[in-house]
Amino acid sequence: MQKIINVLSIASFVISASIAGTGVYVYANKDALIEGAKEKIQKELTKSIGSSITKDLPTPSLPSKTGLAIPPF
Repeated sequence: MQKIINVLSIASFVISASIAGTGVYVYANKDALIEGAKEKIQKELTKSIGSSITKDLPTPSLPSKTGLAIPPF
């Protein structure tokens, strides 16, 4: 019975240590993680919004002739 309790105790320690280690890692690297997420979101938004905006815009046409120069005052 004591062996089972020892195994459960060790398993509980390993789980607690891994949770604490993950928390320390996330806290230490939070700025890098946030910047990485921002960059990914911006890339995806640029792709989706950019293609929908350019699809809806009409193509401009340039005039074939121009008028006379505007006289100064």
